[in-house]
Amino acid sequence: MVASFSSRGPSLVTPQILKPDVIAPGVSILAAWPKAVNPSQLEEDKRITKFNIISGTSMACPHASGIVALLKAAYPTWSPSAIKSAIMTSAYNVNNTNSPLRDLAKGASSNPWAYGSGHLDPKKALSPGLIYDISKEDYSKFFCSLHYPHDIIEMFMSHLKLNISCSNKFSDIGDLNYPSFSVLFKNKTSIQYSRELRNVGPVNSMYEVTVTAPSTVQVTVKPAKMVFKKVGEKQRYTVTFNNKKNKEAAVGAAFGWIVWSNAQYKVSSSVAFTWT
Repeated sequence: MVASFSSRGPSLVTPQILKPDVIAPGVSILAAWPKAVNPSQLEEDKRITKFNIISGTSMACPHASGIVALLKAAYPTWSPSAIKSAIMTSAYNVNNTNSPLRDLAKGASSNPWAYGSGHLDPKKALSPGLIYDISKEDYSKFFCSLHYPHDIIEMFMSHLKLNISCSNKFSDIGDLNYPSFSVLFKNKTSIQYSRELRNVGPVNSMYEVTVTAPSTVQVTVKPAKMVFKKVGEKQRYTVTFNNKKNKEAAVGAAFGWIVWSNAQYKVSSSVAFTWT
């Protein structure tokens, strides 16, 4: 279940990037507690304890951070984006009865605006098969596309020793090589994005794509099959999203999935569609 206090999407700053990324355990977590504060934080409570049961995003964060540390130890050369990709594309969105995760805020099934790519799974994240990586140059291009002041971008990225000129920007920041998709149709009938995948699984790995989408959107992925002959090999694919809604009905949101899979791996990307 997705807790009612968990942050929800869409992103107001960058709606072309699907948020949140993932969810993690954050309800009724046994956690360390300072002796200077009583467990209930009530003035009349005189108890002292080393541990307490706590709920909140501050409990979910250490779980995610611990998995990041685990992946960094296993793959020291992986970038933060590669680690994020492994966590996102291996997450799950059904419970132990194979039913959709519930949203406690609404009392109904949740969607990617509540859980992002899903609930993180450390075991599967250690062996994701394929990853979406983002270069430091593309991050610079992303910040420039958001019209951040040049001095702010340099402050963020000074340690990377990049020559930041902002002469090159994304025409649509949804083209960032992110492990998920957020498609904003508005007055458009067709949107096309491309993504690059890197093989971190076995040699000679073949993947086929499966698309889940609402009836109001036609999704075409080219190629529909990819074969990675080497570890570290990169291949690109293009996704075209065609809006089939008429103007009068072009409101609201819908969701879907783009999944690259074979007998061993399932690399899942959540997709959000909006019309307004």
